[in-house]
Amino acid sequence: MALQTIAFELVAPNVELGRQPAVEEAGKVLEYSAACGMQERIGHILIPGMIEEDDDRPVAMKPKMDALDFWSTISPELPNVRGLCTQVTSFMAEPQLTQRLSALRGAGMDGIVFVGVPRTMNDGDGSGTAPVDALATYPDLVPERGVVVIPTRDGEVGRLNFKCDRGATFGLTQLLYSDWIVTFLRDFAAQSPHRPELLLSFGFVPRAENRVNLINWLIQDPRNPLVSAEQDFVTKLAGGEPAEKRAMLLELYKRVIDGVLELGFPVSLHFEAPYGASAPAFETFAAMLDHWAPDAV
Repeated sequence: MALQTIAFELVAPNVELGRQPAVEEAGKVLEYSAACGMQERIGHILIPGMIEEDDDRPVAMKPKMDALDFWSTISPELPNVRGLCTQVTSFMAEPQLTQRLSALRGAGMDGIVFVGVPRTMNDGDGSGTAPVDALATYPDLVPERGVVVIPTRDGEVGRLNFKCDRGATFGLTQLLYSDWIVTFLRDFAAQSPHRPELLLSFGFVPRAENRVNLINWLIQDPRNPLVSAEQDFVTKLAGGEPAEKRAMLLELYKRVIDGVLELGFPVSLHFEAPYGASAPAFETFAAMLDHWAPDAV
């Protein structure tokens, strides 16, 4: 079963704010999607299971509503929309993880992306279940098992191939601000028999980015020239006028989509507004869907 979906990411609000902000976020998705003609086209809400990372995070990390609680709060507000989520496995022993995954699936999570330790730690750290072990352990409980794909990361072709060997069925890409994913997948196709579904991630960049620097922080990879070029593009987007910004993101989207489809990979879409849902973000996403969309195939 392929997801073949358009997913929009919603981050759970801070616990201290209560449930009302969660309901309001769901309302924004309905309002903005209807205003730009995207009503009933969003098939999934993707909820990241967030954990504390570096102290230098531009937006302070406060305790978040649990992804499961968040989903149970917003799902009644979003009829006919299903859930996707990321789940950190590295700090959960197998019995605890099994219980957690069972609860997520029972609540309507169609796909779960298994995530490891934050980048301040080394792969394999953590007292729980490594993501690659979770991939192999839960094929029946979680039919759609995802992994994060960072195409600009050194050694990622071999890393993704190994994860597919272990049972990954789809990959959720890091936010894409270049068409390097096409080169990456061309190399992957030449070296691997696997053809996982790709949730290609596109993120709106508001003017606030040049002040806060959240997106550039999220995609950072020091001393990686590919990422430096993407960060420069993000900075240019942040400073652009709305029409210019939309045109730049649409042109990037066309290059990525056309290139990936030529390689024969199944494709879904993941849209993200890291600073919150907004009318300009949804207008940009709607323009992208006019070029190609999985629900129009």
